Amino acid sequence: MAETVYVLCTVTALLCTALLARGYARSRSRLLFWSALCFGGLTVNNALVFVDLIMVPEVSLFTIRNATGVASVALLLIGVIYDGRGPR
Repeated sequence: MAETVYVLCTVTALLCTALLARGYARSRSRLLFWSALCFGGLTVNNALVFVDLIMVPEVSLFTIRNATGVASVALLLIGVIYDGRGPR
């Protein structure tokens, strides 16, 4: 059952990444770009959860998983700060 949840979370994050990237391609809104990067990283993070807990449970990927999650959220934070200044 846990395997199904991990796979569905990864697929959902991948779908969000694709939709955000498509929105960015159409509108060129930089916040959509940063959001797509964030969700791309979260997709990798979710995939690493599956690999860590299901495929190779004898190897701990805890640090790498947390690093990808923090980096993903940091990308979104950078985008919000950088693009949230208003009109120039």
